[in-house]
Amino acid sequence: MLPTINTPDRQAEAFPVLTPAQMDRLRPYGNIRSVQAGEVLFEPGKVGMSCFVVLSGNLDIAVSGLSGEQVFVTYGPGQFSGEVVLISGARALSRGRVAEPGEFLEIGADALRTVIAKDPELSDLFMRAFLLRRVAMISGGLGNVAVLGSQHSSNTLRLREFLTRNGHPFRYIDLDSDKTSQELLDRFDIQLEDIPVVICSGKSVLRNPTNQRLAECLGFAGQIDEHRVYDVAIVGAGPAGLAAAVYAASEGLDAVVVESEFPGGQAGASSKIENYVGFPMGISGQELAGRAVVQAEKFGAQMTIGQKVVKVKCDQRPYELTLENGGLIETRSIVIASGAQYNKPNVQNLERFEGQGIYYAATAMEAQLCTGEEIVVIGGGNSAGQAAVFLAETVRKVYMLVRGKELSETMSRYLIQRIVENPGIELHLQTEIVALAGDSRLNQVTWLNRAIGEESVHDIGHVFVMAGASPRTDWLRGCLALDKQGFILTGRDLDPILDSAPLKWPLSRPPQMLETSLPAVFAVGDIRSGNVKRVASAVGEGSISIHLVHRALVEM
Repeated sequence: MLPTINTPDRQAEAFPVLTPAQMDRLRPYGNIRSVQAGEVLFEPGKVGMSCFVVLSGNLDIAVSGLSGEQVFVTYGPGQFSGEVVLISGARALSRGRVAEPGEFLEIGADALRTVIAKDPELSDLFMRAFLLRRVAMISGGLGNVAVLGSQHSSNTLRLREFLTRNGHPFRYIDLDSDKTSQELLDRFDIQLEDIPVVICSGKSVLRNPTNQRLAECLGFAGQIDEHRVYDVAIVGAGPAGLAAAVYAASEGLDAVVVESEFPGGQAGASSKIENYVGFPMGISGQELAGRAVVQAEKFGAQMTIGQKVVKVKCDQRPYELTLENGGLIETRSIVIASGAQYNKPNVQNLERFEGQGIYYAATAMEAQLCTGEEIVVIGGGNSAGQAAVFLAETVRKVYMLVRGKELSETMSRYLIQRIVENPGIELHLQTEIVALAGDSRLNQVTWLNRAIGEESVHDIGHVFVMAGASPRTDWLRGCLALDKQGFILTGRDLDPILDSAPLKWPLSRPPQMLETSLPAVFAVGDIRSGNVKRVASAVGEGSISIHLVHRALVEM
């Protein structure tokens, strides 16, 4: 029994049958195991799950939901189990139970990674199958997580966004509309003040958890070996950080990536990126980030999600990073790619309405909250333009507020043309929000047109903030040289201040391109002073940084 996936071709790619020759190539990497009907091979939440190739018999893969267990797929002879967690090392989402006795070839996770690294044909076959299976689980809301919440809860939106942006399948139950919600609340002894609630692996009940707590429950945080010295630690998993991870791991460096929220950064919140080379039809930021994560993990990069770097010991080598949970990472080099965050308008009540009408991403999830309504998009860059065009497809009207006098200096020409020609988008230059109002949710917005000095009040309950950028460098002050805005200075930009940097440059050679005021510490992407705010340039800087890391490591 196989779940239906789009087309017959995709079905065959998601659940392929290995040829005898392919199975023969796999045998040296595993052990043949006799199995009995009803035998459980792995459970939801298991770390270090094996891949099972069915030689004879059948294997059921079952997922647990609030209404009980259901079989997702049954594998027969020549087929194999597993999905993305076999590459990432995260916790299993499903239960593997023998349906009919026989013999299975058990291949451990490390051995499977070796197969993927050495055999191009099997690598493509396994990776494609794993990705398509994860897509099927996401679209079906199948997995080991259920979120019970409300459309009117900012924390519910936060948790749904965290799971979605991390590509983790979950079932969402809206307690405002689901008729069985009271039974669920009673079953898990949940009070209204506990909402939102996450049921993790059918066992743990997390009441309004932090993103970090949820990441720990799902195994996103990984296992950091504090006695190990990594070749390179990459802080941030936006386009620049993910590119660095892919190149570092593929070139044999022992690499760890630390991401505080979810992969993709600001680009990951984009509904469609149309000017990235190789994707003429465009690609969503989330999909681009998801592919890059799997690619980095395929080569052996270690991903740590839901953890934040709060301190770096910059007066010792190897360098030491301190995580928010107290964990330590020792590393011979660092690539800082922690990006920037959108500037928040200086408006009273802004934080009160965050997640309750104020949003910092424009994905399908946020779009569902404002279908058929009037909305505001703040910003004049590509991200704001992409958001306006995307949201205009489902909302009644988009008011685009831009502080500047024109868009041509900050936005790509193709987006400007789409905005100007779209009757559903009304562009207001030299305009900014000055007041927000509402009870439990935002329901009124006041903006000021500074060109004519006129204020106007609008009954609007949804505002998408995508303006400006502030670097995330507070944890670096006192260690690295920063510009006046807090962005990291690198390369030749350091020439005038090397003798007065926080730590005097200790080497006879000058800093390399992308190298900071600390040797073997590099800055890439939006956090770097003088950066070009484009996904392609961030990816380029991330990949170049690893070439420079190799040079720096030779000096040590």
